[in-house]
Amino acid sequence: MARVVKVFGTLRNHWKKSTVAACALSYGGHWLYGKHWCVAFSFRLNGMEYGRQQISPQEQLRKATVILNPAACSGKANTLFEKNAAPILHLAGVEVTLVKTDYEGQAKKLMELMEQTDMLIVAGGDGTLQEVITGLLRRADQESFSKTPIGFIPLGSHNSLSESLHILSDNQVKHITSATLSILQGETVPLDVLQIKGEKDQPVFALIGLRWGAFRDVAATIKKYWYLGPLKTKAAHWFSTLREWPQVREASVSYLAPTLRPPDLPEQKPQRPHLMYRIAHRLKNYWYPPIPGNIPERWTERMLSTLELSIHTQNKNPVQTRTDDSLLVCVEPDSFSVGEFITVGEKKMEDATAFTRKSLKLEASACQLNLPEEGAGFYNIDNEEYEAMSVEVTLLPRKLHFFCSAERREQLLTQVQ
Repeated sequence: MARVVKVFGTLRNHWKKSTVAACALSYGGHWLYGKHWCVAFSFRLNGMEYGRQQISPQEQLRKATVILNPAACSGKANTLFEKNAAPILHLAGVEVTLVKTDYEGQAKKLMELMEQTDMLIVAGGDGTLQEVITGLLRRADQESFSKTPIGFIPLGSHNSLSESLHILSDNQVKHITSATLSILQGETVPLDVLQIKGEKDQPVFALIGLRWGAFRDVAATIKKYWYLGPLKTKAAHWFSTLREWPQVREASVSYLAPTLRPPDLPEQKPQRPHLMYRIAHRLKNYWYPPIPGNIPERWTERMLSTLELSIHTQNKNPVQTRTDDSLLVCVEPDSFSVGEFITVGEKKMEDATAFTRKSLKLEASACQLNLPEEGAGFYNIDNEEYEAMSVEVTLLPRKLHFFCSAERREQLLTQVQ
């Protein structure tokens, strides 16, 4: 009680300052609330436009299954989805089935049991998305199920794929609502997938890539230096050099050359040949059976000494025209000075797929990464930590289709030109 009396006494003795502070706080709160409400309301009006579109009596409502990770964004994901994304989907007339995960890894199991749907929406971050596509591509019917279009609503602390699909914004509400509207627009882009398989475990699938090395290890420790504010990234890299320098990793990589990319043609069912042609073809195969000729794969092996090795897709710009289907193997040199190590580490915190002029870059359709049996450390696969081991990484070109906003597609096309 004495403390309350003291506070009121202070406010009374400094009533002018208290009045100015109260007015400033009231105005600031009203401005922030109005800005948030205007953004959310404008996007909900856009969602109503889709809901007003007429459908025929025989046509069914679009069905969407949403995989939501409530623990994403420090436990705020459920509130962010219910306030900003769910109203737009309902106003657009989408029949939504919401499935919430309760623990890490549950999304993989849910995908194995999920029934067919018109669209799949992942509401979470990189970890949730990686679990969903892994569960999807482990299914026995993955060939047909992988044709289901996927939407991504960025609600996590890391949303690496979002910059390839949505208009970027510092306003979180605007970012979430624009991502939801891009799903309603229905425009999709094909994305490559990496299949990462060890000797014993089931394969893991990734949309961004795999990182292994010193920069990854330092990035995992930066949170410990939160008290240093904007200097925490530099401090983490510098302290790591005091503990060990140089932080060189030894490994070997075997890889296959990229494959030619087939043209983007719509899927058409080929016409059945004439009856006489089919009879003649079968008789020919019966009398002169074809001799199988397996062309051996030509693997190229390289021994590496590096600070960091990364294998990633080219999904950063999914609309870019490419002649080959390939993944990128980026090998950082082992000759960095301490200053260069800190500078490059800061750049990789902003973009993990960035590489330097000294980097060795290899394009491949598949690669085998052989690591030492002990002391290999950990991988980052789509920003999720896994124990490092020897793995085979295979590219699955244009395996999944994701919803992409038309505005972001135009921006990416402009960057290519």
